[in-house]
Amino acid sequence: MKLVDMKLNEYLDILISDEPAPGGGSVSALAGAQGAALMSMVCDLTISKKKYAEDHEFCKAVKEEAVELFKSLSEAIDKDTDAYNLVAAAFKMPKETDEDKAARKKAIADGTLEATKVPYSVMQLAAKGLDIADRLYGHFNMNCASDYGVGVLNFLACVKGAWLNVKINLPGVKDEAFAAECEAKGKEMMAKCEELAGKLYGKIEEEL
Repeated sequence: MKLVDMKLNEYLDILISDEPAPGGGSVSALAGAQGAALMSMVCDLTISKKKYAEDHEFCKAVKEEAVELFKSLSEAIDKDTDAYNLVAAAFKMPKETDEDKAARKKAIADGTLEATKVPYSVMQLAAKGLDIADRLYGHFNMNCASDYGVGVLNFLACVKGAWLNVKINLPGVKDEAFAAECEAKGKEMMAKCEELAGKLYGKIEEEL
């Protein structure tokens, strides 16, 4: 069964167990999905109020983006666990012969690359989420300010958590050019997201 198809208590029971997956990567993607869901909710609660009529069309467009982002991040919850399972399975492959060893080595390298690409893509999605939040600021029902702020925090947790999962896998990536590019762009993305999230959270805190 996919993680996203589980009841909340079923998911939490697996998470609290000694099973290595789902782990931090899937949790990070879930945080991002929650952030996107909250942005969609904030849009809905703005569209439903006549007071914010001038922002209705804008919020409808932003909501469409948030819903698409929600779908992508929800899919990433299972993608991260699947990527981990690839690596775990590769390490269990036989290594009796030279052929075995070569096949095992390749499987580990392929799995590690996938386990790096998935959280990196989650970082990119979380960055999109913060961009949505930035554009939405000043155009939503301020009764939802705390929900908006929690959404921002979830996006930040998503990008930072995904970055840790990128970092832990990078040493095992054999494609040195990709690894170097991933690390450089990842650091840049992290810095921008932290700055933007801090700015948005600060604005909301002042409003409340």
